Amino acid sequence: MGSASSTLTQYDIEDVQEHCNHLFSQQEIVSLYQRFCQLDRTAKGFISADEFLSVPEFAVNPLSQRLLKMVDGLNFKDFVIFLSAFNPKASMLQKIELIFKVYDSDYNGKVTFNDIMEVLRDLSGSFMSDKQREEVLIKVMQEAGYSKDSSLMVDDFVKILDHPGLKMEVEVPVD
Repeated sequence: MGSASSTLTQYDIEDVQEHCNHLFSQQEIVSLYQRFCQLDRTAKGFISADEFLSVPEFAVNPLSQRLLKMVDGLNFKDFVIFLSAFNPKASMLQKIELIFKVYDSDYNGKVTFNDIMEVLRDLSGSFMSDKQREEVLIKVMQEAGYSKDSSLMVDDFVKILDHPGLKMEVEVPVD
């Protein structure tokens, strides 16, 4: 499983299933492995940021630069674990933890007002001014019980985002 030219054994498939909490069937893992091997053009056993950019849906994502930091150098098992958060069967906690990592660009375990502003900038581009973004974000944070000076931890994200009516489903094509 280490190099892209190797084949998956039944043990490898079951091991990957275990690490992704059985969110993918054995056939889906085999399909993901085939896709991983296509992306790993140099058969080194991991995918570089440049190789990830060859996926059209990834390349046009406004958060692609942030996501690239998270995926650069993933081996197959880590690749499947990363994709698990996009699986419709993933728990809300798994999805929220991924969102938190996207916002926590310096990986210090905290998300600040400025971190959120950077993501809003990436998402809204020139459609909003920094002043408009700041006004909206201050209001949203106040409504959630936080201030501009607050540092949010993953538990805060869970508290804010884990509501019964909130849907976070994005299907990742396996083939």
